[in-house]
Amino acid sequence: MKKILIAVDDTKGTKNAFNVCTDMCSCVRPEAVLLVYVEKLEGRSLMDDALLSVSEMNTLKEVLEGTEYQAGLDKKAQAVLGYYKKALEDKGVAGVKTLVRKGHPAEEILAAAKEEKADMIIIGSRGKRVSHLFMGSVSREVANSAEIPVLLVK
Repeated sequence: MKKILIAVDDTKGTKNAFNVCTDMCSCVRPEAVLLVYVEKLEGRSLMDDALLSVSEMNTLKEVLEGTEYQAGLDKKAQAVLGYYKKALEDKGVAGVKTLVRKGHPAEEILAAAKEEKADMIIIGSRGKRVSHLFMGSVSREVANSAEIPVLLVK
């Protein structure tokens, strides 16, 4: 396995996934580890009360560019990525790259995996939630849509 993508954020699910990954990386020794943090831009469509469309998401990204709000999102992303990158490097994992994406988390994780030619995705699961019956969780969507192996960690 040459490249592993780890989806990270500031949740307990990520911490659990990360612990599994550090154990796995010591055995598998991937050539590269890609840490991906998605800045989730939330909102509702004015048209149909659904998630934002691609064009609405692009407009929101443009509007936020250069604002204090965006600076706050960027600062949080860098803090989370820095924490996990340092932890991997402290465990002797080399070739750690970080990437910040903006948008729908599952879509951005899948796009990053494809663009970076990842061999596997590791993602945390938040566990038991009622909302996944209606809207689906990020980890479920990644697992169902990925073209490469996905390790879900509870």
